[in-house]
Amino acid sequence: MYFLNTPTRRAIALAVLTGATLVSTGCAVVRDQQSVGAYVDDAALTTEIKAKFVKSSSVDASSIKVETLNGTVVLSGFAKSIMESSMAETIAREVKGVRQVRNTLLVRS
Repeated sequence: MYFLNTPTRRAIALAVLTGATLVSTGCAVVRDQQSVGAYVDDAALTTEIKAKFVKSSSVDASSIKVETLNGTVVLSGFAKSIMESSMAETIAREVKGVRQVRNTLLVRS
């Protein structure tokens, strides 16, 4: 997959994904929940965490929802194991700009 291996194209794809996230959830700023700058930062954090989940072989990105508000990340959804839940939390914590992670993932038995 040549497309994913070039840093420039990867950066463009991330920018497009961030823009799509902003457009699809733009009403949060209108409701005065946070400043526009904070909203953009939160959307970028969410996008970066989701991208890292997709890259990771130990996390099922499609089963984990990521929401960010003022630097606090909430992980929800389902994990296949405690190890996957822990790994998702670790990945989110390692993203620059994340202040706190609330892991509410449920482990399927």
